[in-house]
Amino acid sequence: MSGEGQLLLWIAGVHLLGLAFVAALLIPALRDRPDRPGEESDSGSDDGWGNHPRRPLTPPGVPGGGLPLPDAIPARVRLRDHRRLHEHLQRPARRSTPEPVRPTRVPHRTR
Repeated sequence: MSGEGQLLLWIAGVHLLGLAFVAALLIPALRDRPDRPGEESDSGSDDGWGNHPRRPLTPPGVPGGGLPLPDAIPARVRLRDHRRLHEHLQRPARRSTPEPVRPTRVPHRTR
């Protein structure tokens, strides 16, 4: 058999082997039946959420959140128009700089 024939045989063999592995992984996944909504798959399972007890499900119509807390601090600025944030904020007052202390000159004594 020539080199080209052997190369083609190797390529075909690798592809067939890969196809066999894909089929071996895909067949069990396709044969597994999905759980029905009214039926539990494992009654002893804790769904992997740790040791905490299960919380009851909240009904879907209940809104979340609620009133703001009494100690909540509102934002300093509310953006309700076309102006940008820096236009809403007041500039801070400039700090005055203290005058530098200037040394006093002492006259030099000559002997």
